[in-house]
Amino acid sequence: MKYTELKRADLLELANRKVFLEGQVLKVLKAEQDDTEFLAYLLKCRAKDKESRKKRLEVTKQVQQQNKDLAEAAVVKEALVIKLQDALQEAKRSEAEAQKLRDKAIEDLDVLQKKTQFELISIIVKVALAVIIGVAVLTTILYLFVLQNKLDSTIIETTWSNLFGILLTNSFSIVGTIMGVKYASKDD
Repeated sequence: MKYTELKRADLLELANRKVFLEGQVLKVLKAEQDDTEFLAYLLKCRAKDKESRKKRLEVTKQVQQQNKDLAEAAVVKEALVIKLQDALQEAKRSEAEAQKLRDKAIEDLDVLQKKTQFELISIIVKVALAVIIGVAVLTTILYLFVLQNKLDSTIIETTWSNLFGILLTNSFSIVGTIMGVKYASKDD
């Protein structure tokens, strides 16, 4: 395709302002053989077009690479989010299990303490009863001995009577104290 002189002059004027033609139109434009100025203009336009296409191609490749990198990063991010959520759920499950184990350990300790207290109370009651029964039997044997031998029993009678009263009072006191401690140590 050939240009008229007026269009040619306009294009050359635009070139002075650093504005050049680009694109497919350069493939169809031709200069007259003797018009070296317009031929130089077209060659310059084609060179600039080639250079700008190269730059656009580089930018396109760069954008495509960045898009690819972003897509890969999004996949990695999504995988990390899923792992994080799984880890968070696992931590919650572990915390719940730890709480259950803690509660069970506290319950076992409480049962062990109550068992130990019960055993201690049982030992105290047995010893107290043994002492009470032993003193009562010994005093009774002594009193019977005095009665059989027809000895003076006035001192033994009052001692025997006082001793049984004291033993009876102390036994109730021990049992009452133990029961009070047992029921006072309950939570409710």
